[in-house]
Amino acid sequence: MSLSVIVSAEAPADAAAVERLSERAFGPGRFARTAYRVRESAAADPALSFVARISTLLVGANRMTGIRCGAARGLLLGPLTVDPAFRSRGIGAALVKRSLDAAIGAGHRLVILVGDEAYYGRFGFVRVPAGRLAMPGPVDPARVLFRELQSGAFAEAKGTIVAWTG
Repeated sequence: MSLSVIVSAEAPADAAAVERLSERAFGPGRFARTAYRVRESAAADPALSFVARISTLLVGANRMTGIRCGAARGLLLGPLTVDPAFRSRGIGAALVKRSLDAAIGAGHRLVILVGDEAYYGRFGFVRVPAGRLAMPGPVDPARVLFRELQSGAFAEAKGTIVAWTG
């Protein structure tokens, strides 16, 4: 049976449901993750953050947060969250694609994330070269990935990734 998934902009009224979804998917330990430390300093960009629904049930969400790494400004993708009962149905891919398309449309140049290269590689993400970027806490360097939305955008990306609020 095929499910009809609707991807739409995250609305302020979705915040509590997205938080409950993140709790189910990642548990309370998610706040200790380094990427969450970056995100706690800046709100996600509502123009680049999306939710997925099946009927009225929120089953997925993805956010993008502004960051700086050296002279480069970019976005931190995530958390990408899909309800465990609905994984492996293309919901995460639809959310990532929608966020990337919105970022390109808004003129953003660079996206960074912490995640699985085998999964995110299909969207054009590659591993950050060793020693080039750092997170403000422990992270497996093999999981720090980037994608240029405009050619040459990664050239100025150096140093520690920090939230950027404008």
